[in-house]
Amino acid sequence: MLSKTLTVVNPSGLHLRPAGVLSQTSMKFKSDVIIECGEKRIVAKSVLNVMAAGIKCGTEITLICDGEDEEEALKTVSAAIESGLGEL
Repeated sequence: MLSKTLTVVNPSGLHLRPAGVLSQTSMKFKSDVIIECGEKRIVAKSVLNVMAAGIKCGTEITLICDGEDEEEALKTVSAAIESGLGEL
């Protein structure tokens, strides 16, 4: 299991479009991809779960990847979040 702390940089937070990009990126991997935000643990492969979390711009999250391709998953998904999920 690997984890990394990130800050959401999307101006409007993780609404439909960036949540979709995050979920699509996460689904490419066999590993579990989890986002921790405060007390919440969100399955990143579910667009609805990501959107329902209501994560705003500037929120600090912890990305957790656990499974056979966890290193690649952590690197790819964290790079997507840091680059604004196609919105910057």
